[in-house]
Amino acid sequence: MSLATASPAMVGRDAELACLDDALRRAEAGEAASQLIGGEAGIGKSRLTSEFRRSVAGRAIVLTGWCLDYGSTPAPYGPLPAILRGVLDALGDAADEAAGPGRDALQLLLPERTAGPIDRSAIRPEGLGETIANLLEAAAATRPVVVIVEDLHWADAATLSMLSFLLRALAGRPVLFLLTCRVDEVRRGGSIRTFLAEAERARLLERLSLARLDTVAVRDLVFGLRGAVDDAELAHLVERSEGVPFFVEELLCKPEGPLPDTLRDVLLARFDSLGDDARRIVRLTSGAEGPIAHEPLAELFAGGDDRLDDALRETMTAGILTIRDGEAYGFRHALLREAVHDDLLPGERARLHRSYAELLERTGGSEAALAYHWHQARDAPRALAASVCAMQQAKNAYAFSTAARFGELALELWDQVPDAGAVAGTERIAFLARLGSILRNGGDGERALAVVSLALDELDPATAEPAVHARLLRDRALYLQNLGRHGTVPLLTKALEVIDGDPGEAQLRATLLNFLGGRHLTGARLEQAVATADEAYRLAETADSETAMSVAANLRGCARVHLGQVTAGLADFRLSWEHAVDHDSQLRHRVNYADTLNLLGRFREAVEVAELGVAHSRTLGVERATGSVLSHNMVEPLIELGEIDRAEAATTRDLQVRTLQIFRLYSTMSRIRTLVWRGRIAEAEALLAEWRPRAEATSEVERQVWYSLRSVEILIALGAGDPLRAAEALQRTLDDDGTRTAQLIRILLEGARVVADLRTDGHVDLAATTAAALRTAWRSLPIELQIPGWGPVIDAVLDADTAALTEAVPLADGDGVPAVFAPIVRLELARAHAAAGDRAAAAEQGADALARAERLEHDRLRRRAAEFLDAAGLRRASGTGRGASTGSGAGTIAALAGAATGDSGAGVADLTSRERQVLDLVTEGLSNRQIGERLFISAKTASVHVSAILRKLGVATRTEAAVLARTESPASLPEQTTAADRL
Repeated sequence: MSLATASPAMVGRDAELACLDDALRRAEAGEAASQLIGGEAGIGKSRLTSEFRRSVAGRAIVLTGWCLDYGSTPAPYGPLPAILRGVLDALGDAADEAAGPGRDALQLLLPERTAGPIDRSAIRPEGLGETIANLLEAAAATRPVVVIVEDLHWADAATLSMLSFLLRALAGRPVLFLLTCRVDEVRRGGSIRTFLAEAERARLLERLSLARLDTVAVRDLVFGLRGAVDDAELAHLVERSEGVPFFVEELLCKPEGPLPDTLRDVLLARFDSLGDDARRIVRLTSGAEGPIAHEPLAELFAGGDDRLDDALRETMTAGILTIRDGEAYGFRHALLREAVHDDLLPGERARLHRSYAELLERTGGSEAALAYHWHQARDAPRALAASVCAMQQAKNAYAFSTAARFGELALELWDQVPDAGAVAGTERIAFLARLGSILRNGGDGERALAVVSLALDELDPATAEPAVHARLLRDRALYLQNLGRHGTVPLLTKALEVIDGDPGEAQLRATLLNFLGGRHLTGARLEQAVATADEAYRLAETADSETAMSVAANLRGCARVHLGQVTAGLADFRLSWEHAVDHDSQLRHRVNYADTLNLLGRFREAVEVAELGVAHSRTLGVERATGSVLSHNMVEPLIELGEIDRAEAATTRDLQVRTLQIFRLYSTMSRIRTLVWRGRIAEAEALLAEWRPRAEATSEVERQVWYSLRSVEILIALGAGDPLRAAEALQRTLDDDGTRTAQLIRILLEGARVVADLRTDGHVDLAATTAAALRTAWRSLPIELQIPGWGPVIDAVLDADTAALTEAVPLADGDGVPAVFAPIVRLELARAHAAAGDRAAAAEQGADALARAERLEHDRLRRRAAEFLDAAGLRRASGTGRGASTGSGAGTIAALAGAATGDSGAGVADLTSRERQVLDLVTEGLSNRQIGERLFISAKTASVHVSAILRKLGVATRTEAAVLARTESPASLPEQTTAADRL
């Protein structure tokens, strides 16, 4: 079965929709802005035009025509009748006069316009184009006209000739042509290719290419169609569909097994039309595990060079195969390969893969390829030996996901092969332990746990080596930890008992103690964590294991910081780095050190440490495991610094990576924070509801998750404008009798904002009670955890005292205080001035708060500041509306405080902080892709920013924007950090 409907909401095309909207504005202004919307079949061209048609329905006359596939003889003027009927309906009684003297030519396309037979001898066909142009021009005199021509790849020569004329005749008129086309299917030298080349060369058409959807967009598409999907299913769907929306929708009907018939028939339609040799080439290529070079394909084909070349050319003309890397052949779509391969008979498929395997053995192919082909050829012994070798090779290259696939294949084959251990070259228990580690590093925590549990079930403790048994217990504890589950401490305790008294296992014992110390740390058993880490450090010294010494010092440093012994804890971190001599200890150091720096308000340093760790994890292939938690540790301080675009980009990248559940939980909490920042409260609440059961369960074993839950509850309530709910969540946090860790500090600072909102909304008594509880909690913190600068900010906001708030302003502006407090402190100062009757000072501080909230792009703070200015009557008529508040602090202050004269010409100073960053890079000559890479955003997002910049500056090109940026005096702009400084 096929899905009855497509996704109710278009996903992943916001930038393209913005480009079409911009094109319509330019067409209205008299510019040539017509668009060629290019992309492969199923990519969403028609969906995009449909969404655009809906979005401009009240603003423009939209006319749509279709080119239809009639085989080798397409219908002349295929899309024009529908377009003409639409424009005639729009013009009504004025249509005949608008058509002009050649109106009778319309009978050629609209036979209903004559009562009898058409007198073709009396009609001049050459007048048809002029008549259509007259009609479109007349319609455009009332409203802009959008002409959509779907599926141009099926257009006939007459249609192309007419479009070429109309594009030229209506240039400069408010008429926008949108032409959709499968550009990859257009033959070289054909009339369509010639038309497109000439139109683009004459600047009559701009090409807008639709790319395949990324993982996040596919997730959104699936959610709209079917609801939430787990990470494994999503990854499989992305791999099979390659991000083509139609393929995604069809595969959801049947996520496993053979392709749905509807999709299979669509994919094989072109294959069925090929000649015999071409079909043989396609079948041979379907057997390859990837693109296949010319020489092996020629050897398998064995039909002579001329026949091979002709057959290959036919497959490429049909859009089935394509040249990869200049010298190999591969399928244009992976699903097409799957459809052809599945269409082979069982014996035919086995013979094909045996031919491949024998060829690779003769020519020295990779173990990975041999494992694949011997398995497909149903030769289990050879497939097992090759898959174990391929697993180890991939592991050595840090390609853990690939290694996991071959390890799973080997496990599947193990019971099919007599004396499998001898064939594989390893004993089964050792193999299972190795596979479990690979699965964990590949981000598959459930499978890792299942494999190590299988190994423990098969192990006989009475005969097994104690070290082997202890390591398996350690691994099971680690995998449970990665899933946020109970049971790790008993397993580690048992592992220590297994090797107790063996003096030769001091290093293993130190490692086990480090794991146990880590569990005490996450469970907030801080004194036990310090004692366990001390013992681990001593044992590691005796075993001369610098790695274990580094990890022990690292864990002890974390625990000491949470206990308030910050100086001693930071000394431990320095010691940890001195002994971090390998990748494992270096990554662990960066994970915990970045987190600690963030907790201590050293946000910029935290970002730098985490960034180094993410890059390091990527080189080691553990981006799905350790790299994921490092990415989270980078996102949190980026949010605190107000660099929300970078935080969102990093979170998006992290959500695209299949990772362990505990790390996905961390990333999800960060995602909720960014959603709240943007004002997308409903999405934040839905995401929290989805993840709450897992978070609550994990919070029982990880104290930091408990604090993270309370934090996002407070933030969501504040973002929703519900300080009562925020105060309730805050009070639950303060009343909790569990161990207090350094995670509490940031919540106390946020608590000051809760009090401010309570006071503003008239809940004065509750505000006073909450403020008293916050002061008590802050002063009960160990002195070294009372971060410099935070105490005065908290007291100033709680007291709402003008003098204290004035002194807190420069503190709130520093990198050591979360960026949101720069507008918060100013807004509270504005309220204090207003209460004291100083309207000028209130207007100045309120406008400054609004401008800073705008630059941070923080939805709730922007609205709070605007509400205050409106309620206090401090906003000038010339400065009303959101758009008046998006400029520099100085400019907005002048407008709102009364110093402005109403002259508000747009300039660089009126851009947002992110837009100024993008403009700096445009001035350097960077492309959208390069801008995206520099700022950790997508090229599409960069494109949207550039379009917004051009619109705000009133310029048409990037060059003009760069010139304007250089001519404006830097001294007139607000102080800002450059893009390079941010990186």
